[in-house]
Amino acid sequence: MKAKTIFYCTQCGNEFPKWQGQCPACGAWNTIVEQPAPAKGKGIVKPARAPGATHVPKRVSEMTFDQEIRFPTGLAELDRVLGGGAVQGSLVLIGGAPGIGKSTLMLQICQQLCQFAKVLYVSGEESERQLKLRADRLGVGQMDLYLFAESSLEQIIAAIEETEPQIVIVDSIQTMYHGDQTTSPGSISQVKECTMALMQLAKGRGITVFVIGHVNKEGNLAGPKVLEHMVDCVLYFEGDRHMSYRILRAAKNRYGATNEIGVFEMDDTGLREVPNPSQMLLEGRLTEEPGTCVTCVMEGARPVLAEVQALLTPTSFGTPRRSTNGFDYNRAMLLMAVLEKRGGYFFGTLDAYINVVGGLRLDEAAADLPVVLALVSNLTDKPIPEDLIAFGEVGLAGELRAVNRVQMRIKEARRLGFQRCLLPKSSLSAINFDPGIELIGVSSLSQALSAALAGA
Repeated sequence: MKAKTIFYCTQCGNEFPKWQGQCPACGAWNTIVEQPAPAKGKGIVKPARAPGATHVPKRVSEMTFDQEIRFPTGLAELDRVLGGGAVQGSLVLIGGAPGIGKSTLMLQICQQLCQFAKVLYVSGEESERQLKLRADRLGVGQMDLYLFAESSLEQIIAAIEETEPQIVIVDSIQTMYHGDQTTSPGSISQVKECTMALMQLAKGRGITVFVIGHVNKEGNLAGPKVLEHMVDCVLYFEGDRHMSYRILRAAKNRYGATNEIGVFEMDDTGLREVPNPSQMLLEGRLTEEPGTCVTCVMEGARPVLAEVQALLTPTSFGTPRRSTNGFDYNRAMLLMAVLEKRGGYFFGTLDAYINVVGGLRLDEAAADLPVVLALVSNLTDKPIPEDLIAFGEVGLAGELRAVNRVQMRIKEARRLGFQRCLLPKSSLSAINFDPGIELIGVSSLSQALSAALAGA
């Protein structure tokens, strides 16, 4: 007898009786995959509650709760991303490519966590011996940590009930399986059921749970998109595993700001914090070469300086090549169109390459102006002054629009030694302190180009 199958959308988690190219629920294309259907009556996870606890509806006016309990993880950069530390009873999902340093990060924080809490580290990928060897290599092998190499969710819950830890680390969610599910570990149904069980465990018993998840080739968490909706925090570990720098970014945080970043450097002894990412990102900058411009973007509540590079070369093909790294491709094409229409700079016979140094990704509109300046600087072969920093949104009419948190950006630029700041004229009204550097307010693209490239 042929096994029954159902079709899941990995973007929204909805189920369908047959495959479709586009999900009718969320509109995403090529996200529907086939999975074996779970047996009827199975897959229902009983909620885990503290012994003696009752669960009945209550009036809001009758509810009284203690202030949320936060505790430090031992890594200031991780605490920053979490919003000031981990929250008791929360479920934190940490995603990243294989070899990026997720397991290393979790083992390192255990050194601090074991000083005030009982910690259980569950691994479905490594044995206890392998985990012990890794901990010794990282210099944290002498901590009072409980290790458990198991993939069965039932066995894991039994171990938690026996040891009664305050903190649980699961590595990884794709290796866990629920006995009531007939599908293999890593399937959509298994990931959903295991995550649901861990969430109920965290909320019912007040246990802080860290879950490690792998990402697919598109850079998204492997499994259904609904997985991110179930947890309290989603952290992404970004960076090239062949390079030393790593960026931990908060994509979702119920207890703090999103898009907050923490910067680490990977070496032989593990992950090392980088408390001054602006200085790190600007190291090795060539100050007299055309096609580079420094900007300041907001990553959560932290201002970060980044270098934008542009390179234009005559094309060897019928259609010019366009490539971006760390900047949105469509946004870059829009800015090039504005330069052609409003500025008279033509790129029709040139290959264009835009790069953000250090693996940082610039998502906010304040990065428009430095991209434009870098493109024109390389096209005209005129370098931008090394003491100049620029930020601002560029409109389709060639106007410059104001950006938020101008004062924080200026203070960070002054701290790193910049003497001049090119910014939208409309943003000058938000400055109510002595900036300590020269502020150049411009209202149009032509004014910005004249100010940045004057005398070059």
